Amino acid sequence: MTGAPREARGRRVIAVAVTPRGRALVERLPYERSPDGLGATLRAQWADADAFVAVAAVGAVVRVAAPLLGTKSSDPAVVVLDEEGRFAVSVLGGHHGANELAREVAALLGAEPVLSTASDTAGTPALDELSGSGLVAEGDLASVGAALASGEPVGLDNPLGWPLPERLAELLTGGGERPGRVLVTDALAGPEPGLAVLRPPSLVAGVGASSGAPADELAALLSASLDAAGLSRASLGALATIDRRAGDEALSSIGLPIEAFPADELATGAAFVPNPSEVVAGAVGTPSVAEAAALLAAGPDGELVVAKQKSPHFTVAIARRKRPAGHLSLVGLGPGARDLRTPAADRAIRNAEVVVGYEAYVSLCSDLLTAAQHVLASPIGAESERAETAVKWAASGRRVAVVCSGDPGVYAMATLVLERAGERPGFPVEVVPGVTAALASAALLGAPLAHDHLVLSLSDLLTPWETIVRRAEAARDADLAIAVYNPRSKGRDWQLAALRDLLLRARPPTTPVGLVTDAGRPGERVVLTTLAALDPELVGMTTCVIIGSSTTTVVGGRMVTPRGYPPRGAGTAPR
Repeated sequence: MTGAPREARGRRVIAVAVTPRGRALVERLPYERSPDGLGATLRAQWADADAFVAVAAVGAVVRVAAPLLGTKSSDPAVVVLDEEGRFAVSVLGGHHGANELAREVAALLGAEPVLSTASDTAGTPALDELSGSGLVAEGDLASVGAALASGEPVGLDNPLGWPLPERLAELLTGGGERPGRVLVTDALAGPEPGLAVLRPPSLVAGVGASSGAPADELAALLSASLDAAGLSRASLGALATIDRRAGDEALSSIGLPIEAFPADELATGAAFVPNPSEVVAGAVGTPSVAEAAALLAAGPDGELVVAKQKSPHFTVAIARRKRPAGHLSLVGLGPGARDLRTPAADRAIRNAEVVVGYEAYVSLCSDLLTAAQHVLASPIGAESERAETAVKWAASGRRVAVVCSGDPGVYAMATLVLERAGERPGFPVEVVPGVTAALASAALLGAPLAHDHLVLSLSDLLTPWETIVRRAEAARDADLAIAVYNPRSKGRDWQLAALRDLLLRARPPTTPVGLVTDAGRPGERVVLTTLAALDPELVGMTTCVIIGSSTTTVVGGRMVTPRGYPPRGAGTAPR
């Protein structure tokens, strides 16, 4: 159970360059930087790094890397950049992180990713790049992948009935008599020419543990239990245990998600286990931990495939899920620019099987989408349908990403989707934050939101105008800077002027106002004006209007709302 694959560990990327211009380029990348030369860095760090970004000639990198090569699964990914930062070339480990890293580097530098793997050029899903579905690929991937990329028939043997990515399922013909064949199974299978094996995360191990139990003992018990049952370690997708043990170091060391259940819930599930224990019930409040936790985590259709196994400090039981657990990510893309999109957002989208969103927002992340993903883009106004669709797909066992501009919890889809998911959706839900329009616009203007401020939407489609007016009056009376969303559209062309007039009753006509249109997108426009001179005709739906407080000033052409720091030299410590 040791030696987790590279992708299961924290990613370590080392950037190295051979010239001063190259080193300047490396300084722009958010990776570990090596002060040594290309050859010294690769030779010294080859076994420890997950990936390298080298600013050098491709040929030079190939000559250094060639003697270091081991296997596809163990070698680090290698991406090469030219000194001008125009091209990010995936050189080694395309489907083991290099293609993804090349896209990431290209997004950071405004470069072009260069991918030469057959599946990318043919637009077919790569068998060894199905991380979003949780499938682990083994076997003769080269020949089966080549057959898929060239359009040759490839058979499918899926005794588990495990859901596959839709694009991949379309390419597989069914039946196992073809020269190329894909087998979907969690059972051990020997290597065979023309056979690719996909390991679904169908197994969950329930674990009971005593306090301070050693990690190596748990790893050994898990391995022995799986081997004895003829099951693959690659299909072990999660651990499950009682909530008081969820943080134990031994469980965390396995490197899998941990699902925890309270004792009363385990006690209910214990009614269906073969090996309840009154001793365990007296100690922890449930007659079963390992078997009950495994079955609960496997879901209502799960089955116990390995009954309780014991070691001095642990008990282990293994259940099989009939379908994936599902996962829902609400992803903030930021204002639009690739370099303002967070790495967490990129990962959530790349790891999704299904991507749901307003068509304009889906286009903002098109560089992350692959042929293996099912993309559901819809027009504006279909928010409820998008939320229902996302929850439905996640409930069916798919990994789903709902993409939003800015932050998903700020005038976006997060509340709607969370409401649709309900109290106990049956799948994990995460919210991935993004840079909001207000923050992106404020950064372009200077620091207008540096003190207390209000974010206000002028759209009265969901909020009565009377309520909007009361909030605006409160912000005016409290002397807050205001970031205005949805300021004006074809059907709502008077509200911004009404807000301006309301604020002029208490604020000087010279109060600075910033208008930022399409922040972080093509056509970005920044206008600095005053409250009295604010012209609604300059404003559209993609404009964020930031109105200063009475203390907001313009310094060097930038809006600044001071926090009230004492004058320089007053002797107070910075905050």
